[in-house]
Amino acid sequence: MTTTLAGGRAARRQTMRRIRPRRSPAVPLLIALWAGAAAVLWLWWDNTPSLADNTSKILAAGRITGLLAGYLMALVVLQMARVPALERRVGTDRVARWHAMTGRYTLCLVLAHVFLIMWGYALQAGKTLGDIVQQTTDSINQLPDMGKAAIGTGLLFLIGILSIGGVRRMIGYDTWYHVHLLTYAAVYLTFWHQITTGNEFAVEPAAKTFWYGLYGVVTALVVWYRILTPIRLNLRHRMRVAAVIEETPGIVSVLISGRKLHRMGAEAGHFFRWRFKAPGMRFSSHPYSLSAAPRPDMLRITVKAIGDHTSRLRDLEPGTKVWAEGPYGAMTAQRRSRGKVLLVAGGVGITPMRALFETLPGASGDITLLYRANTTQDLALWGELAKIADERGARLMYAVNSPEGERPDISAESLQRKIPDIDDHDVFMCGPPGFAQSVYEALRGAGVPARRIHHESFEM
Repeated sequence: MTTTLAGGRAARRQTMRRIRPRRSPAVPLLIALWAGAAAVLWLWWDNTPSLADNTSKILAAGRITGLLAGYLMALVVLQMARVPALERRVGTDRVARWHAMTGRYTLCLVLAHVFLIMWGYALQAGKTLGDIVQQTTDSINQLPDMGKAAIGTGLLFLIGILSIGGVRRMIGYDTWYHVHLLTYAAVYLTFWHQITTGNEFAVEPAAKTFWYGLYGVVTALVVWYRILTPIRLNLRHRMRVAAVIEETPGIVSVLISGRKLHRMGAEAGHFFRWRFKAPGMRFSSHPYSLSAAPRPDMLRITVKAIGDHTSRLRDLEPGTKVWAEGPYGAMTAQRRSRGKVLLVAGGVGITPMRALFETLPGASGDITLLYRANTTQDLALWGELAKIADERGARLMYAVNSPEGERPDISAESLQRKIPDIDDHDVFMCGPPGFAQSVYEALRGAGVPARRIHHESFEM
């Protein structure tokens, strides 16, 4: 069974908009972040006297690794704050990669800081490197806020271990997600010893003011965008499950009703983090894309049952309360820079592509959708796609396995045969990581510039 959810007048108006691409602010942001790191290095250099002996050198190395770790901790939290300028302009998946990379560097710097500082303290006290464990214990017991810092450091390493790919897959998404929230506690606990024991902050009042300002701004962003904004959104729109409809075996659509949903700022290509107030789902928040253009009274997501949370969606009762956070994602019409567009979907990655297929501006023949699935029975929402293609004069293609199980050819050569001017297209793509990587390579081989291949992965 399929259900058609038309976008209404708002979606039709969007198809007539002019193409006005918005550039990602990623490069200016990265420049600003490196400038901040340079300022931290200057602060350390300005407050570092002549290094006369090995002990001074070790302590100085411990101080700079600590300062950089403290700076990166603020960035780690900033990247978790779900600031719209990052989530919708840079892209959630890219910010998530930044977050993971920053976290790894932070853990390495924290480990180096602890080792070097304790080694330096041990040498100052006339001890040797072999006494570093005893020196660490003495420092925790004697120095202000070091006990809290030790707990915070332990939490950081716990989070780091559980974020390793293989370990994370073993513990499941929900467990990892809730443990990951301990990052806030870890950063809070480690912050105070930076102020009370950091040499730079003791001799430079301006540096202390800057540090308080940095962490204060980041904290304010977290409180605003992770707590207050979702509360306001859900109190205003009061969303509930309207219906659950099976599209194909194992794939269901959830219709979500609410008040003035068109004022949420959602667009085709966006996703929300959804929490359903049903048994076994109240404490789980998962990202699902909109599978149709938002309407003033209705949103829709379409999900494949591949885990405990997704399998429970089919049992949701109408009237179930829904808590949503968003909208997020940068894979929207704002990324478009060319008149012609190719949409590529793999499996349940059809959900944002279906919404874009309906709403992307374009004349007859400008929009093409390529849908990859194992079998024709797995082509979810096919009836809707065919209707949209007919109404808009768009091109709809599918690629499924042969009866013998042979996979279809999606190579640079086959793409060029099917779409001779593919190098003059923008490409929006969504699907499993392996599929996305192979299609990306095929597109590059067909002459599509990397800047015109738009993809977001929600494997976060």
